[in-house]
Amino acid sequence: MTNHQTFNTVSLIRKKRDGNTLTKEEIQYLIKAYTDDKIPDYQISAFLMASFLNGLNTEEAAALTESMLHSGVVVDLSDIPGKKVDKHSTGGVGDKLSLILAPIVAACGVPVPMISGRGLGHTGGTLDKLESIPGFTVDVTLDRYKEILQKQNLVLVGQTEEIAPADKRLYSLRDVTATVESIPLIAGSIMSKKLAEGIDALVLDVKFGSGAFMKKHEDAQKLAETLVGIGEQFGKKTIAYLTNMEQPLGYAVGNWLEVRESIDCLKGNGPDDVMEITHLLAGTMIFLGGKAESVEEGIQMSHRAIKDGSAFQKWIDIVEEQGGDTDVIKNPDSYPEADFIEPVTASASGYISEMDAFAMGMVSVELGAGRKAKEDDVDPRAGFILHKKIGDPIEKGETFATLYTNKKQMIDAAKNGMADAVTIKSIKPKPLRQITHRVDNSGIHEFHVQTLRNS
Repeated sequence: MTNHQTFNTVSLIRKKRDGNTLTKEEIQYLIKAYTDDKIPDYQISAFLMASFLNGLNTEEAAALTESMLHSGVVVDLSDIPGKKVDKHSTGGVGDKLSLILAPIVAACGVPVPMISGRGLGHTGGTLDKLESIPGFTVDVTLDRYKEILQKQNLVLVGQTEEIAPADKRLYSLRDVTATVESIPLIAGSIMSKKLAEGIDALVLDVKFGSGAFMKKHEDAQKLAETLVGIGEQFGKKTIAYLTNMEQPLGYAVGNWLEVRESIDCLKGNGPDDVMEITHLLAGTMIFLGGKAESVEEGIQMSHRAIKDGSAFQKWIDIVEEQGGDTDVIKNPDSYPEADFIEPVTASASGYISEMDAFAMGMVSVELGAGRKAKEDDVDPRAGFILHKKIGDPIEKGETFATLYTNKKQMIDAAKNGMADAVTIKSIKPKPLRQITHRVDNSGIHEFHVQTLRNS
């Protein structure tokens, strides 16, 4: 991106502060000058706060994305045949979908170049889950990234230094200037990294509810619309689904515990809530990758890849390719358990009517499964397994969760936190709607589950 225009930084901050629209060239100037150390942190922080308070329109968000995208390398995967499709989730508690759907989609013939992140706060990160597999390496060069993708139709790695460096710097600043929750800034951050991977199409899982980054459905909807709008402006077919995070996804939360549940899923024994969303996202990726005529046909192919064992074989292949120990994948019981395994029991009889997924995510952090700060280490063996979900009956004294930790001093607080995160009532609650809407270039559409029933 060539841009030799120079602007007055203070004037641009003032323009945004006063609620006016910045041009593409003005945004490009700000991001490039900041990346080149010509603008100090305090001025770009002022721009971020002005953008946070006054918002960015679709063109401004796209210009911001493009500027961050071109601050580093945009990977060229044109020599790898087929349409390259990735999936991004806005994160939640127990969200291990990438580990399951990536091998499914790759086994169906669609190349999946997946660059993922680490967990921070109450949400887990795909990279931490992968690194719980002994030997698995997520840090590779761009050449090796292409080589693995070419060979396996799939690659699972972390963000390299060359990809969207401006985003890395802006992200750190947003963290310390209370500007993280801005929808256009979130969208620009997500899309600059995803577009830099060399993809042709993208499927988005935008979560809402207590365990999601966006608590309110309307905020999740706005984010989904912004993400799809940016993707389409860059000529990438982009489809988003709004999915429920009012309770953890699946039964396992914690890095190895989630890998283990993913193995069950790939062997055809996964929890219904996990598999419903997995097949929908995988089916959409297969459709966008040109291997199915419709999302419904993609979903059927996704089911077949589980049934015939090709998805699990692809998982073994990629673990081996990236240096991981395939023995623990084939025999998960051989993985060492945490030192302390503690049950959490119900204080009353009735039905589980609510779960505070955010509070449960924070319990997993206290047990050692997550980070409070970016530099914290995670314990792959820590976390918890749920035995009950919303709507399930429970008796007083019955175990509804089992905690796994190597931090003995945290057990009592974690048990109390877990007990407080569950509400038991005498009346059975209505079932949660897992997937509420689909957002694509034609707008937002209510999602109906019957499309999955015929699969």
